[in-house]
Amino acid sequence: MLAGENRGVELTLLGTGAPAGLPRPDCPCAACAAALGPDARAATALLLDGALLLDLTPGAAFAAARAGRSLTGVRQVLLSHPHDGPAVEVPAGVPQPGRVPDGRELTLLTGHRVRAVALDAPGTGYAVTGPEGQRLLYLPPGGAPAGLEEPAESYDMVLVDVVGRPDALAKLRAVGAVGPTTDVVAVHLDHDVPPGPELRRRLAAAGARAVPDGATLSVGVYEDVPDVPRRTLVLGGARSGKSVEAERRLEAFPDVLYVATGGSRNGDTEWSARVAAHRERRPGSWQTVETCDLVPLLEAEGPPLLIDCLSLWLTDAMDAAGAWDDAVWAERGEKALRERVRELTEAVRSTRRTVVAVSNEVGSGIVPATASGRRYRDELGRLNAGFADECEHVLLVVAGQAVVLRG
Repeated sequence: MLAGENRGVELTLLGTGAPAGLPRPDCPCAACAAALGPDARAATALLLDGALLLDLTPGAAFAAARAGRSLTGVRQVLLSHPHDGPAVEVPAGVPQPGRVPDGRELTLLTGHRVRAVALDAPGTGYAVTGPEGQRLLYLPPGGAPAGLEEPAESYDMVLVDVVGRPDALAKLRAVGAVGPTTDVVAVHLDHDVPPGPELRRRLAAAGARAVPDGATLSVGVYEDVPDVPRRTLVLGGARSGKSVEAERRLEAFPDVLYVATGGSRNGDTEWSARVAAHRERRPGSWQTVETCDLVPLLEAEGPPLLIDCLSLWLTDAMDAAGAWDDAVWAERGEKALRERVRELTEAVRSTRRTVVAVSNEVGSGIVPATASGRRYRDELGRLNAGFADECEHVLLVVAGQAVVLRG
């Protein structure tokens, strides 16, 4: 196509993998062993309208040919990050690659405008505006924008290291640079996540998707962007990885409110160590509140909630109802607890906030020796079932692996 024609920007991904590719050379890990066929990925490189090449990688000319494209029309080659591997040969007829200084803008004869975006890590991001106004943002591996201004105009497409730097996506969402219709495409994919269904599941939870090498996308054409579930329940046993899974589902979103239901437990050093480990994992932009009063939070407007966990909430609710005493339980405790659970599940049903809640799955192990222990086990099972009924997504985490029960 000639410059000036009424068309969208056509983007061909010559590669979508990490700089070392996927599988990595000589890596024996399970993710690399499974990275076969469409899940095998060359280092990320982008060809825009056959005229602009972002990142020159080994075998770029062959990758273009496999995708039905050619590099003969390339007028500008820009690098986004330092290349640590062997020297890359520049194909015949292709200009020598360069970089644009941060904040500077380059205008090509084809009508594309390229602005260099400053990052918080070595490298340069590129914001590209097509001849007809379509806008895309490309960030290098391990990089997030620095000094974003609010509010920002939403990009039509963002290509970012979703797995390695989910906080980059959160920063873009915080200022409006990524909106509900932005097509978020994951690039620089490495062996951190098993390829295939697990990768697609994790990306979908962040509102992103992956495409195979050689795919050609139209920037500005609405895609079926994955819908992020508004309510998710994550179940699992002790040390199963359920809290990590829950935190991972929200790390690409800004201003998350972490609701800790366990309190501080002064003097309990083991509990303090657990709390500290959770805090160290959480992004610095998240806020934390310690409370079991969940209904007002669910009824209020605000950022996403991460509730960890429902099993400790139940302990507090049973304490308040006197449910551990058989006589109190029979007289009024059971009725009081059922009312608390009903209020909570109704609040979950009507909430407008994004909610991810964690709970223990305790019904599959040893039967508790005491009546109060069995009561707690039974009531937690009822609570989990009632909460799950109001959630679009329900996951069971076993040995760090998330099994989708719903959604």
